[in-house]
Amino acid sequence: MAASSSSCARAHHLLSVLALLAAAFSVTATSSSANGGRSVVVAVGKKSAVLSLRELEWAAAARKIRGRYVQPMQAQILGEHKKAESARTAATVLELKQHFPTTIRSQPAGTERYLTRLLAADEARAASLQLPRAASTQSDSGQAVAEVPLTSGIRFQTLNYVTTIALGGESAGAVANFTVIVDTGSDLTWVQCKPCRYCYSQQDPLFDPTGSATYAAVPCNASACAASLKEATGAPGTCARSGSGSERCYYALAYGDGSFSRGVLATDTVGLGGASLDGFVFGCGLSNRGLFGGTAGLMGLGRTELSLVSQTASRFGGVFSYCLPATTSGDSTGSLSLGRGDSSAYRNTTPVAYTRMIADPAQPPFYFMNVTGATVGGTAVTASGLGARNVLIDSGTVISRLAPSVYHAIRSEFTLQFGAGTRYPAAPGFSILDTCYNLTGLDEVKVPLLTLQLEGGADVTVDPAGMLFMVRKDGSQVCLAMASLPYEDQMPIIGNYQQKNKRVVYDTVGSRLGFADEDCSYI
Repeated sequence: MAASSSSCARAHHLLSVLALLAAAFSVTATSSSANGGRSVVVAVGKKSAVLSLRELEWAAAARKIRGRYVQPMQAQILGEHKKAESARTAATVLELKQHFPTTIRSQPAGTERYLTRLLAADEARAASLQLPRAASTQSDSGQAVAEVPLTSGIRFQTLNYVTTIALGGESAGAVANFTVIVDTGSDLTWVQCKPCRYCYSQQDPLFDPTGSATYAAVPCNASACAASLKEATGAPGTCARSGSGSERCYYALAYGDGSFSRGVLATDTVGLGGASLDGFVFGCGLSNRGLFGGTAGLMGLGRTELSLVSQTASRFGGVFSYCLPATTSGDSTGSLSLGRGDSSAYRNTTPVAYTRMIADPAQPPFYFMNVTGATVGGTAVTASGLGARNVLIDSGTVISRLAPSVYHAIRSEFTLQFGAGTRYPAAPGFSILDTCYNLTGLDEVKVPLLTLQLEGGADVTVDPAGMLFMVRKDGSQVCLAMASLPYEDQMPIIGNYQQKNKRVVYDTVGSRLGFADEDCSYI
């Protein structure tokens, strides 16, 4: 979530040149899959690289949130890759299966309401980005490296990705674990704290600062309370006296979608994997509201001084990466890595290709890159909005947003190629997704992929799991997983749904972004 601030104005321009992918596709229809669920298999032809994917499942037990139960969607996208006779004709097969546990009844209406709420939250976030912004080890190079598991947040009622941090000193019972949203579009890390004046419902207990021997409020005269906080949140801290009479710094973090976190700016010991970091500046939220699901707060991985990346730069070198799993099941995870490490630190199946990282002084937390071209199914698309403009890459936005001219060009080419020679019935649009199909009764369909061509020669092909969004369990509503921005001159965003099964490397010191294919579903 990106904070709002008067100093961070001006919406950005447009997505660049988009186009690429395979054009020859056929359809095979068989019958039912295991466990009684139907399956839709997505195959991609004429790809020079084999893309690997295990499964993608909208899976979570029904949870009670704010006094009511929400029936989440149970859908599973299982994939397996098959090597063709040569690398030039390698094909990726993505199998979409729905497995419905007997303990959870199929409730399409409840499922749709649930998904509508999550996509509405994503739309609010994407809109807010357009507004003015008011375990530690040593690598071979001797640089510290920490890695923590990263999973889908679906069980926390969010389509974002989450990880777990430890917070508190070493006194008895002080250290506690908290699940937080991983967000490259924010800087200040914060969690909900006791005594909370207004807190949304979260699954973890609230953090109790009185139980931590290493907790301390940031004093008002600290630089973190003034310039650093203003750059990170859009507003400097305010001073007030606590009940004990001591002055402390208070932050007020407002997001463009109406969400907010307010509380005490503090320091404490934070644990990330095997790494323990002392004196970490974070927000101890006493009044919080917004689109955070049932998580405890948010991890800020932006670019300003208060971000986790900047605060740990002396230890991890200002480098981090993540691998977002396509599956939402609880038995596999991706990873969030801090530090450069060596070549063995990642499990990528293709070399990391880098493009220039672009900074915008008007939007300091954000990571931008230039997209110089693209293809859909191997065919280049043309649009008035294509060009080498700044494009935001963001882990906290779910569905990618493209300029209207670019989106319409991509959608037109996709619909032309998708099911070539076979007519798939159209299905109603869903929330922000306007290109949907009725694939009921089909077991196999072939889908063209989108490849973004980045400045410097790096190409990023969207994983098959990032191309289609399954709305209904029976396959009667499956949508192209991209959306259009309202206006041509707004800032394009590459969301996390299109980053699945990629190792995405953020090198803030070298000012570059790296991409490689990687199966991110670790058991």
